[in-house]
Amino acid sequence: MRRVELIDADCGIEQALGVVTDWWTFLVVRDIAGGVTRFEALQRSLGMSRRALTERLAALVEHGVLHRAPYSEHPPRHDYLLTPKGEGLLPVLIALQEWGDRWVLGDGSLTATAAPTSAEAHRVHGLIGHRIPALRLETWTVLYFFPGAFAPDAPGHPPGWGDIPGAAGCTLESMTYAARAAEFAAAGVQIRGVSTQRPDQLEAFAAQAGLPFPLLSDQDVKLAAGLRLPTFRAAGTDRFKRLTLLADPTATIRKVQFPITDPAASVTEMLNEARTRA
Repeated sequence: MRRVELIDADCGIEQALGVVTDWWTFLVVRDIAGGVTRFEALQRSLGMSRRALTERLAALVEHGVLHRAPYSEHPPRHDYLLTPKGEGLLPVLIALQEWGDRWVLGDGSLTATAAPTSAEAHRVHGLIGHRIPALRLETWTVLYFFPGAFAPDAPGHPPGWGDIPGAAGCTLESMTYAARAAEFAAAGVQIRGVSTQRPDQLEAFAAQAGLPFPLLSDQDVKLAAGLRLPTFRAAGTDRFKRLTLLADPTATIRKVQFPITDPAASVTEMLNEARTRA
């Protein structure tokens, strides 16, 4: 890969671009975050030449963004995995995706939802049949992703929260899932809520609301980046647009709900779906 001599040694942006180098590199990191970790699979996914992909993978390993984990000795074959340094690029990927969804594919408005015909909706519905990376499940699982929920005695929603289309309704959604948790359990399905909030915020809300299931923090945006889930930014934090996934015990996605305009009704719809599949 051709190296460019960088002028400003003190500029973090310039030095970072010296590692990333071009848009192909971001796409390589994107696909590896999504669980595409082997050379042949990456080449099929990206449509790159073998030479170009070999050069980029070697450069990312050299820079400590990726490391190679052998899965075959004869012939020698490796998985390419993100290092902690590489995982540090995931928020950058989310920021790029969010900017593209809002300003390139969208009309520039700040929203916590999307049109049914949007590129975001098409991307989410395209997840059916894909495995959720780095997530182990023992049974059928509903994963409902929500923008943010807060305990009454904790710092509240960001300023202007109620003015963001689709942002309100997180408490209602969680309480509706809680009220019907026994019905999901009877169908052999467990429930997990997911947000980019801090673990302590989620624990406080779950305790106050008496939720009979855990809330998971994706504060490091590994799930968001791995699945390319739609997000929006409010009060300096990337937050999920409301959506729900139904995954089987192999963590393969079998049903999606997005966009969700009626949080309570979406719970009933997902329960009916769970009863037919689990």
